[in-house]
Amino acid sequence: MNGKKLNIGLFGFGTVGSGLYDVLKRIGSKNVEIKRICVRDLSKKRSIEAEFTNNPDDIFNDPNINFIVELIDDADAAYTIVKRALQMELPVVSGNKKMLAHHIEELIELQARYNVALLYDASACGSIPVIRNLEEYYDNDLLTSVKGILNGSSNFILSKIFNEKMSYADALKLAQDLGFAESNPTLDIDGWDSLFKLIIITIHAFGLYVAPEKIFTYGISNMSDEDIRFANEKERRFKLVAHVEKLEGNKLIMCVMPQLISRNKYIYSVEDEFNGVVIKGLFYDKQFMFGRGAGGYPTGSAVLSDITACLYDYKYEYKKRNDSQLPEYTTDHSFRVYYRYQDYADLNLLKFESVSENYISDDYKYVVGRVSLSELHKVQDELRKRNVFIAAYPND
Repeated sequence: MNGKKLNIGLFGFGTVGSGLYDVLKRIGSKNVEIKRICVRDLSKKRSIEAEFTNNPDDIFNDPNINFIVELIDDADAAYTIVKRALQMELPVVSGNKKMLAHHIEELIELQARYNVALLYDASACGSIPVIRNLEEYYDNDLLTSVKGILNGSSNFILSKIFNEKMSYADALKLAQDLGFAESNPTLDIDGWDSLFKLIIITIHAFGLYVAPEKIFTYGISNMSDEDIRFANEKERRFKLVAHVEKLEGNKLIMCVMPQLISRNKYIYSVEDEFNGVVIKGLFYDKQFMFGRGAGGYPTGSAVLSDITACLYDYKYEYKKRNDSQLPEYTTDHSFRVYYRYQDYADLNLLKFESVSENYISDDYKYVVGRVSLSELHKVQDELRKRNVFIAAYPND
């Protein structure tokens, strides 16, 4: 693509699509231009003068369009668009993390078969270039873990609870009013958005693809005032953390769940809609990346970074996928948790390996003890349905 102008066919004109359009207008790029925009609803009033269509064929059959940008919510439609673009040997940028988390292995094969680039740095952490860094800088075996706050909406809610003493319900409503959380916030607060991003990050960090249904995922929607009081008494805060770590024996663990974070941790201070990622290695200890994880302009500018990388024929090389010994995913790993429950049927849901703290009163019961990821994964659907709350409780 060197020296060539990118004429973009854009799918989706929501928060990120319009953010990208504004960013391009503001910088006045001469070699990147949005030619056509495909939207679902043509009757919707829009304040810009651009060529809109609701038929994908108008973009794919336009001989002047040589680049596709997909920024829509619908994962199935996004998959169709991205696959079609690759098969037509059109480079494509995608922001749909749910689609990528389910289809990334097939899309990696298509990129190789048609010798064309699919970039998606904006899908993982908004403005933080975590994927590009994992590809370029951490492309060796020294990496041991990646963990962090990958969802701005849930982090905004937790910030308001712990900094401004808001109730969970009020903090959620404020996040919705400000546009940080959807009217149906399940994807964010129940951990699914973080899970999809974790799967994408893991492919680049460790070369291994793990399907979403194999990973323990639990969010903050069951959190109560008692849980918040417990965190405050321990001088900690709940953060919704996505975590992948390489253990001895080339084993890999992954999970998304609330964690009781102490003051001395980097992510303790990640506030509001920001994301924070801690990358840990054998010899360089910890490195911390921090930035806006949501919003039209931060994510739009990350999409632009992917677009301009294609001007220089940049592709992900998936270097870790070529390792002769990929790590093996396991749930055979135990760690300390805080578990608030209502009755003994809830308590018996989990098999604790050991219990270090046990509190019982008429209206509040909890245990602190060690439990395995395999145990948690077995009962994760039940944990969501019941009036219980669980969080990882690291020793430090």
